[in-house]
Amino acid sequence: METTKNTSHRITVCLSCRHKGTDCKPGYELIEKLRQAMQTAGKFVSEDFEISGVACMAGCSRPCTVAYHGTQKATYLFGDIDPEEDVTDLITFARQYAELPDGWCSSGERPGKLRRTALARVPAAIIVSEETEMAVQ
Repeated sequence: METTKNTSHRITVCLSCRHKGTDCKPGYELIEKLRQAMQTAGKFVSEDFEISGVACMAGCSRPCTVAYHGTQKATYLFGDIDPEEDVTDLITFARQYAELPDGWCSSGERPGKLRRTALARVPAAIIVSEETEMAVQ
């Protein structure tokens, strides 16, 4: 796992996902390929994203799962990601996601396979304080 950098975006890859009937865990391969692709994608992408692994994201029936997180942005969870075929789409989406002010985009705006493999889009958390509640009333 990589040490924490000063970034505002993160790509998290499931390390537990297995293809049915095998011991293959594609998450490890995907992390390595993503890190290599980020380095060649340019300074903007490689410096703005941290890539890390996590034990499980509950997408077991759709391996390999990948999440995009950003400060005050919607979070995306994608499944059925193939380390051999989908790295270009993941890097393209990283560029796109970094430029979205709230992280929100429709499926038609996402690249390639990511148009149809979203498992979840979670809105950014809204922190409600007493001041916010009084302003709403």
